[in-house]
Amino acid sequence: MKNTERLKADQKRLINNSKVDVNQLMPLKYHWAWEHYLNGCANHWMPTEVSMQSDIELWKSNRLTQGERLLVMRNLGFFSTAESLVGNNIVLAIFRHLTNPEARQYLLRQGFEEAIHTHTFHYIVESLALDPGEIFNMYQEIDSIHDKDVFEMKITEGVLKSDFTTETTEGAQKFLENLIGYYVIMEGIFFYSGFAMILSLHRQNKMVGIGEQFKYILRDETIHLNFGIDLINTIKEENPHLWTNAFQQHIYSLIDEAVELEIRYAKDCLPHGVLGLTTGMFKEYVGYIADRRLERIGLEARYHTKNPFPWLSETIDLEKEGNFFERRVTDYQSASNLSWT
Repeated sequence: MKNTERLKADQKRLINNSKVDVNQLMPLKYHWAWEHYLNGCANHWMPTEVSMQSDIELWKSNRLTQGERLLVMRNLGFFSTAESLVGNNIVLAIFRHLTNPEARQYLLRQGFEEAIHTHTFHYIVESLALDPGEIFNMYQEIDSIHDKDVFEMKITEGVLKSDFTTETTEGAQKFLENLIGYYVIMEGIFFYSGFAMILSLHRQNKMVGIGEQFKYILRDETIHLNFGIDLINTIKEENPHLWTNAFQQHIYSLIDEAVELEIRYAKDCLPHGVLGLTTGMFKEYVGYIADRRLERIGLEARYHTKNPFPWLSETIDLEKEGNFFERRVTDYQSASNLSWT
């Protein structure tokens, strides 16, 4: 019998821990990662569980304005590709460089959820008999969508290089930039703007099938965001030398660029306003959620705008009390038992 030293929880680290076997899940060190994994499993759902019949009938009718149709199409065009980008980044970039098994366990769950989200947009496109080429190629043809995707792909680019390593300060900062770019910016800012648009339509009892599916996606994204925040903050704690003033200023510049990109996208989705929504309102909203994200990774708010959509927090919170943007999600139930109001 070989003599082997048993792994201790305090030996684990999130990055740069090649001496520890990443296949040994127990003992857990990062209980938050396991908690997020369990929450994701409890929130499991599939798009085909949601009926699209009323949406099909409404889409075929003349009861939707051109502005409402544009809003739906632009959001489908953005999300159909964005979810795939997030999934690719998890599998090809993040998973490789995280040296912790419980964090990797969550990433496997999240990767599957991204596949479900992509499946959702295929299901919607198929149900409404839309041109799949038009929707899934919109990121190539609509500048405001293309520019957001390119912004994210540039953040992934360096981490995908064959010689990339997190063992240098520069490499570890690049990896941290990637996590912030996807969890904080893509999922925490870009996605939430789209949620507000579609759920505004849903509040008017229009395209309710799409609205229900976006609510399920939003519940998934809540966990994604909270996992990402915990991951970023724990890497900062374990590697304080990465969080330099220069690096913080770099993150501010990325957030600024992302906010401008999202405002451009909102103008493209709502050129003349619709459902009481205006681009001015989305400028406020994007600034508001950007501030919340900055604060949660230890940076100062910089936009100081109010939330023009307080109802969205109520929709997200459901029966839970407290501020959605500040709390960690712990009470999830299986999708078949969820009751949306």
